[in-house]
Amino acid sequence: MLALDSCLTEVMAIPGALDAMLVDHTSGMAVSFSGQPHGVDADKAAAALTEMLRASMDGLSRACPGDTVRLGDLLISTDQGHHLIRLMDTLFEGPLVIYVRLDAERSNIALARHRLRAISEQLLA
Repeated sequence: MLALDSCLTEVMAIPGALDAMLVDHTSGMAVSFSGQPHGVDADKAAAALTEMLRASMDGLSRACPGDTVRLGDLLISTDQGHHLIRLMDTLFEGPLVIYVRLDAERSNIALARHRLRAISEQLLA
């Protein structure tokens, strides 16, 4: 089992990882933050990520009425890099989100998704 403390250390070991954050999906607050982003307010970023996830789930629910919508992970690509978000339901901490920002030139999206899934499984074990 992986502890919350070492979770972001593992995430930051993903090739191309620039920064990472653990977010409480219920409250929208940052649980932990790693990396050196310039001018980023972790609490505001965590709240914005939570709202984006809620909007995505709401949009999918409306687009697929009657279906159960359950997000595993979400990938957003921009000119500057990739943003990978993994949702998890932990037994003790409640719903958590792992967010990692990846360098577009140095990262491998498939590898990053695989590693993030493995890290979340270790965290949930």
